[in-house]
Amino acid sequence: MPHYRLSSLLKTATFCLGLATLAAPAAQAAAYRVANGSPAGTYRIDPDHSLAWFTVGHAGVAVVTGRFDKMSGTYTVDPADVAKDRVTVRIAASSLDTNLAARDHDLQGPDFFNVREYPDIDFTGTRFRSTGRKTGMLYGKLTIRGVTHPVVFHIREIGAGPVTALPKPWGGYLSGYEGTASIRRSAFGMGAFAGMIGDVVHLHVNIEGVRTLP
Repeated sequence: MPHYRLSSLLKTATFCLGLATLAAPAAQAAAYRVANGSPAGTYRIDPDHSLAWFTVGHAGVAVVTGRFDKMSGTYTVDPADVAKDRVTVRIAASSLDTNLAARDHDLQGPDFFNVREYPDIDFTGTRFRSTGRKTGMLYGKLTIRGVTHPVVFHIREIGAGPVTALPKPWGGYLSGYEGTASIRRSAFGMGAFAGMIGDVVHLHVNIEGVRTLP
């Protein structure tokens, strides 16, 4: 290879490496960050970025996961006075999806959720107790197929702050939480197939909300 061509290639490679070095800080600046703004305010749950799901033992050898694809509700957060916190969540029982149509049909039937007679699953928070800067215990009432029982969710705030990159109705001042709890399905009248399906059901809720009032 002629010397001048080799020299030209080396210069080009050095230039490209220089560009990559200059671009590195910009890439780092765009790294994912958790929003650390104040979560205070009243929020509307964004159904497109929220999900309720559960796990339950199957046949003594595995775990089955199911999710609900339709959720709505509101919540109010007041870090200065948690007694003012409010939460209401409604889930469409018919939006159940366990990745098997035949199983979904059975679970939506009279032995389990009985969605024709009880189309909604409702949760109303009654009290919040803080356990840390971003954690707490949410006490409330859960209603499934017309039966209501108290339940306690372990809550963790994910983040809060202005998100202007997203267009409406998703963008604005947002906050997000995750919650976990455990219930006994038999307490809600869903004791069928006790020998094949576990009684303890682990609940998981991921919620993202758009602030409607500061």
